[in-house]
Amino acid sequence: MSVRRRQPRASQLLAGRALVALAPPDRVRSMATGNFGERLKRERELREVSANEVVVATRISLRFLEALENEDWDKLPGGIFNRGFVRAIARYLGLDEEALLAEYDLAHRDQSEAQPAAENPIPTPPRWIGVAFALGALAIIATLVAAGVYGWRRYSAYRHAKQSSAITTQSLGAAQPASLPAGDPPQANSTALDLSVSTSADTRVRILADGKVLLDSEIPAGQNRHFSAETSFEVTAADSSAVLLELNGQTMPPIGSPGASGTIVLSQKDLRPSTGGNSQP
Repeated sequence: MSVRRRQPRASQLLAGRALVALAPPDRVRSMATGNFGERLKRERELREVSANEVVVATRISLRFLEALENEDWDKLPGGIFNRGFVRAIARYLGLDEEALLAEYDLAHRDQSEAQPAAENPIPTPPRWIGVAFALGALAIIATLVAAGVYGWRRYSAYRHAKQSSAITTQSLGAAQPASLPAGDPPQANSTALDLSVSTSADTRVRILADGKVLLDSEIPAGQNRHFSAETSFEVTAADSSAVLLELNGQTMPPIGSPGASGTIVLSQKDLRPSTGGNSQP
């Protein structure tokens, strides 16, 4: 029975298309007048075409078809989508597409087909996106500022340490020659120390020259040994009374009490000024 029902409807659609093609322009204009939704529904019912058949044939949602017939524009997507729906329905029902579109434009008060973009404006991005972007920018700026401050402090500390080192070196270099009075003989500063060690009995002796061990052993009685140093000697004897010390030819005081061990440190300051200098020519 479905086949019997579709055949007359198909013939009616073809007849409708033929009538539109043969109709004069005045009649086409008269078809475009009146209520758009009512006329669209009336044309569909005259051809005994159900709304579901239009939906299946044109693939237009039933909700959108009913919105067009009821002129409920808020339920339609708008713009070129609405015009595409009207064109597809007119083509399927055998109506003049341009005439039906003109009637739709009058009913919907659409100015032109080139304005669909204004009906679907680009949605405004959420406010939190802008806030997140601003916070990220502030974090990057703060990181760069902190890195710059840290680098400047490191550079300032390095520069200050370098300047302090240079000043210290210059001060030491300038103070060294001033430590000696003008006219003093050069031997007071440059003469090396010579230590003579003589023993009257067997005893163990330990000698350090400028912090280095030169001797650490027992010396037999009657021995005489000489040692050299730049700045100082440190002498330790097991029997202080068995050791006689001479520094640069000058006799030094005893290391300690007789029969006991003792230690003595000798340097340039232990040398007495020469008293025979005035007798020389």
